[in-house]
Amino acid sequence: MSELKRTLDLKDAISIVAGSMIGSGIFIVSSHIARDTNSALLLILIWILAGFITMLGALSYGELSSTIPTEGGQYIYLKKIFSKKLAFIYGWTLFLVIQTGTLAAVNIGLSKFLGLIFPSISSSVKLIEIGNYCLTAQQLFAVFAVLIITFINSRGIKEGVLVQNIFTLTKVISIVAIIIVGIFFGFNIETIISNFSFSHNHINWNFDTLKIISTSIVGALFASITWNNVTFITSEIKKPEKNIKKALFVGTMLVISLYFLLNMIYLTSLPLDLIKTSPEDIVVAQLMQTIFGSKALKIIAVIIAISAFGCANGMILTGSRVYYKMAKDRVFFRSLAYINRKTKVPQNSLWLQCFWICVLIMWGNYAQLLDYVIYSSIIFYAITIWGIYKMRKIYPKTQDVYQVPNWVPMTFVILSSIIIISLTIFKPIYTVPGLLITLLGLPVYKHWNKKKRINLRG
Repeated sequence: MSELKRTLDLKDAISIVAGSMIGSGIFIVSSHIARDTNSALLLILIWILAGFITMLGALSYGELSSTIPTEGGQYIYLKKIFSKKLAFIYGWTLFLVIQTGTLAAVNIGLSKFLGLIFPSISSSVKLIEIGNYCLTAQQLFAVFAVLIITFINSRGIKEGVLVQNIFTLTKVISIVAIIIVGIFFGFNIETIISNFSFSHNHINWNFDTLKIISTSIVGALFASITWNNVTFITSEIKKPEKNIKKALFVGTMLVISLYFLLNMIYLTSLPLDLIKTSPEDIVVAQLMQTIFGSKALKIIAVIIAISAFGCANGMILTGSRVYYKMAKDRVFFRSLAYINRKTKVPQNSLWLQCFWICVLIMWGNYAQLLDYVIYSSIIFYAITIWGIYKMRKIYPKTQDVYQVPNWVPMTFVILSSIIIISLTIFKPIYTVPGLLITLLGLPVYKHWNKKKRINLRG
């Protein structure tokens, strides 16, 4: 069995961070937030706060990756800092919900936007109907996209990263182009006055406002929640103790800056009511149609599809490495530890991940999948980053190890805890399914542990 090889440089790592973060969320989420808040000021404040939380998390993971530079990322951090059981529960939840659920949602989004160009790829085109179950052309195309991306990544890390670099560059350029177009052609002083007038933005800073912010921010966080994916492939990055922290900072800063600028373009070009009522919630399509007419819709659909494809590619590439690591630890299917001698990738892990993503695509819809993902993700982020304080006692500081100021992880944990508590109280639909799936990992871990002991004795 061959081991993973270090073939990726800093540029590739940055591409994976940025490319995994930029999916379809930035083009859709602002419409949901605008409806929830009914305020341009709160809309932009929520994106600023989400960017701040994301940056705190990325900086904290810079220290974690510098101290524990091995493949598996968050799974390994939880294992080395807390326990094997907690690490397994995270890996279990990552496989069943977090990574695969996000990928299912992203690929359904990809099909959704291509459906604007090709009506045959649409949720209205029903292929199979059995009782209450219905398989649509949109779902089938999403499955096809997952198969194609998995096949590309099964050919080798270089092929997967080449695709990642091309698509990341393309979508960054596209977003920058939209921002420039908005500045020169969309900027409207009357819209700005209307959106940011005191009468439309008088905010009572009370419990209800806190509730709105802490629940509405979920979408903005989801649009950038995958910045940690680069840590999953630590063993394939050159000089990981230095390059991962740099990639996390540069990639995350690039993305949150683009997100902020794009939302400012929305608010300086479109009245808030148009943002709230954008067709299919695609605010950027509303923006371009307002400036250039209906012809721009197809161009935007292609840009969003490229963005979603690049995001899916980065996540498929990285996620499989966690299940590979779990298999090496003998707490998951042993065959997933297989590395193809020719391609040097965890081939079985890639295809099992592909299978489960396809199951989720055929089982759920976009909104349901997001509900299952967000709550669990934030909980594990908070636990992992809280573990930094324990990690510093376990691993004595050396000159080479990067360390963030104490307030960085503490602020992340506090803000994340407020969001977790708010979702638990006000949106139990986000919490109950996610918690049940996570807790199911306990008996599964007991089974795998028992199986491991029997194999070792044998």
